[in-house]
Amino acid sequence: MHSLNKFIFGAAMLCLMPNFARAQSSPSPDCPRPAVGSQIVEPEDLRSHDGVLKVVLTFKKSSGANGDTRYCYIAADGSEAPTLRVNPGDLLILRLRNDLPASPKPAVMAMGPKGAAPSETCASREMTAESTNLHFHGLSIPPLCHQDDVLNTSIQPSDQPFEYRFRIPADQPPGLYWYHPHIHGLTKTQVLGGASGALIVEGIERANKAVAGLPERVLIIRDQNLLNPNAPPSKSEPVLPKMLLDRDGDAANNGTGFGQPAKDLSINFVPVPYPDYPPAVIEMKPEETQLWRVLNASAITYLNLAVLFNRAPQKLGLVALDGVPLNENGTMGDFVDWQTHLGVPPGSRVEFIVKGPPLGVSGLLVTRTVDTGAGGENDPNRALATLKSSEESTEPRSKPAASPTPLPASQMAWLGNVAPVRTRRLYFSEKLLDPNNPNSATTFYITVDGQTPAPFDPQSGIPNIVAKQGTVEDWIIENRSNELHAFHIHQMHFMLLDYLGKPVNEPFLRDTVNVPYFDGRALEYPSVRLRMDFRDPNVVGTFPYHCHLLEHEDGGMMGLVRVEPADQSKASPVSSKVPAAAQ
Repeated sequence: MHSLNKFIFGAAMLCLMPNFARAQSSPSPDCPRPAVGSQIVEPEDLRSHDGVLKVVLTFKKSSGANGDTRYCYIAADGSEAPTLRVNPGDLLILRLRNDLPASPKPAVMAMGPKGAAPSETCASREMTAESTNLHFHGLSIPPLCHQDDVLNTSIQPSDQPFEYRFRIPADQPPGLYWYHPHIHGLTKTQVLGGASGALIVEGIERANKAVAGLPERVLIIRDQNLLNPNAPPSKSEPVLPKMLLDRDGDAANNGTGFGQPAKDLSINFVPVPYPDYPPAVIEMKPEETQLWRVLNASAITYLNLAVLFNRAPQKLGLVALDGVPLNENGTMGDFVDWQTHLGVPPGSRVEFIVKGPPLGVSGLLVTRTVDTGAGGENDPNRALATLKSSEESTEPRSKPAASPTPLPASQMAWLGNVAPVRTRRLYFSEKLLDPNNPNSATTFYITVDGQTPAPFDPQSGIPNIVAKQGTVEDWIIENRSNELHAFHIHQMHFMLLDYLGKPVNEPFLRDTVNVPYFDGRALEYPSVRLRMDFRDPNVVGTFPYHCHLLEHEDGGMMGLVRVEPADQSKASPVSSKVPAAAQ
């Protein structure tokens, strides 16, 4: 954590177009937010019909109560951040209109390889504070123009609506994914302002019938700048020694579990501000069992979720992580992993079974403190939502089928049973602009062992790693800094094999995982070993891996992997500029 760069653990024209999400009113001119303490309302659902989901989203911004800039996606019906619901094999056609006011300011940087001529579609090369694009986090779709390219696509306010068009893979695991901007250098600002929404691939009950027929809730937890940055901590919290308070206005991790957080949180846009954390409200029928699908769409905040009844932790039945059912390996049946708390890094998702409180019993959704390291920010204990038991509670609008047809068995060998063709080592590191000032600006790196640390260059296009489609690799990710980082890679999922050098029994997949921080005393740097899956033909192309604390990503902590086609000759030329360690 550093004051400038911070961070176990994303129109009326529709009425003329058949099958597009129906327009009911003109898009809202701003980005509305509910009041503190409001009852939580789920995002509107936009569902595919006859195998196609057509959507128009308008990207807007407005000013919040404390002067901060809000960003949002407004659908044609006026709803904000709608949930996109699709089935495996569906075609998604999404037209994104950038409605931010144009600025006379010059571009802050350019995108795409140096010297390349911009195309009419995916290489405007102009990047200002008003540029944007979309990333479909967790989907195994090609990193290509109009699909999931974030390296060259930069949509300007003056552009015509940009069309994203791709098919959800037929074998995409059913679960919770999300969409958010991924414009390098500006991602944190836009996501922190609220630019994010859920995307659900239907059919989780076909993978695990333990959730069949359960009412489901979509809960999106976002972070934002503090509404009350100068307020003292709540009187109900322990008094912290002054030496543990951060004087520069950004809350450094103080190791106490209390104190001022780095950012406020909201749940489905209902703010839960420091210092008293007045919770939002979730109404449930007494002792009703539901499926909760929770997305951590925070820019920099870690979550550690728990549900308490009269202060007692309740069992949460985890069924999917990062969009993938836990029984994806095909050997665990209708497996439910019962836990009392769930760590959720920024960008990650958890889907779990929860039972509501009995009538008259107080229930509370909380996030527990997360130890982010001496260089990390303060993510303390705080309430998020009160669980209110009521016979008159309105049922959630969606529920999985009660009598599902099981998904066919995967034809691909389980990732944990496939031998890797090689092992690579990468590491996170940081460098202060002023080594004598811990709050000075910081450059963030993720480096392939053997290469020279360098911040990500959006004009380079030269991959740090070259892999072959059809293969599997093991990557060891070290953390040489004194704060937690969350490793994420686009287009694919991976399996966690080792944590802190010790094998773990985790036969399921992730797309985001935190890497423990270095305390300066251990004989080895903390690390995780991941089995990376390059077998899917959809991963062919060049795409990024990075820390999902977006200030770190914007600050340079990102690299590129190029996946070459399986049938490409081993003797095919590789650019002489590709570092030797990349191959």
